[in-house]
Amino acid sequence: MVPLENDLEQLIVENRGVVLYFATNSCSVGEALEPKVKALLNEKFPKLVFIFIDMNASPEFSANHQVFVEPTILLFIDGKEFLRKSRHIGVGELEMAIERLYPLAFED
Repeated sequence: MVPLENDLEQLIVENRGVVLYFATNSCSVGEALEPKVKALLNEKFPKLVFIFIDMNASPEFSANHQVFVEPTILLFIDGKEFLRKSRHIGVGELEMAIERLYPLAFED
């Protein structure tokens, strides 16, 4: 079941840190990258919420966030977009970018 767009917006606002992963089931790059991104978040950034957005099932939500290529990763902290990566995304590059923001968002 695809979450409703209002539900997705609510998740972004309600959670301190959210990673939106935009792709389709027909994108081989997106399919290959998704498990790597999930593993990175689980290992290094467990407080971030991961949400997969199927661009075919949620075209309006994708357009509202100006996502027109796949895969695209958006990182939201406190409801605001802090990071956007599209197309050729390296896991190491993504890790370094999140490492800079994560401590600021989740200081204890």
